[in-house]
Amino acid sequence: QDERDDKVTVEGVVEEALPATQFRVRIGENLILANLSGRMRQNRIRVLIADRVEVEFSPYDLTRGRITRRL
Repeated sequence: QDERDDKVTVEGVVEEALPATQFRVRIGENLILANLSGRMRQNRIRVLIADRVEVEFSPYDLTRGRITRRL
């Protein structure tokens, strides 16, 4: 089984920008901590407050995620 198959992907809104390319993202009523994926860093994609983003989670820890796309 591929590692990518067991990821949970949801859409959220960036609430706060933190140091080291980390962000607080609101998903429904919850605030989670998300960092920028390597591909977004490589391509220097800027993420700003109030941007809609796609966040990928491991099913084991739903409080931390990875921002994979800016919508």
